[in-house]
Amino acid sequence: MIARMLGASRAAGQIGAAVAQVSEVFRPNATRRMALDNKAYLAALDQYGQEYRQATSGRFDQLMNGVNRLPRPALALGTIGLFVYAMVAPQSFSLRMQGLALVPQPLWWLLGAIVSFYFGAREMSYRRAAAGASGAGGPIPLISTGARVQKSPPPARDRNAALDEWQAGNDR
Repeated sequence: MIARMLGASRAAGQIGAAVAQVSEVFRPNATRRMALDNKAYLAALDQYGQEYRQATSGRFDQLMNGVNRLPRPALALGTIGLFVYAMVAPQSFSLRMQGLALVPQPLWWLLGAIVSFYFGAREMSYRRAAAGASGAGGPIPLISTGARVQKSPPPARDRNAALDEWQAGNDR
């Protein structure tokens, strides 16, 4: 009697598996689709990681990295230098400031945009690199910072497709 029950349950399981395979012809498996989407996302992420992986830097790259680090200290020290210059040579300083007053306003706006975009891009790059290193997730850096690219999980889905489908069937 037990053997008959086990045999019947095995047959029922095989029938159920066959029905599931046939039903997937008409309606794709949502869980399998999510797994494939995640696999594709990780493959794309690996490809981007390969593209942004920092190669060994030569002398030219080291020189350019050094040059990229100059603007902020130059601006800070230059501003302090202007105060010193105003105290040491007031007439000469006044003459130069009158020359700056003649610069048209659109040129000042352009200078402001260039400086703010330069420092804003650097700050955003540093913040993204720090977020990736701390494991906080967040977007992948768009600017190569030399930091190790972290794999972040795929974007969180607010809803579960299979659960939504089941709930839609119960609401009818």
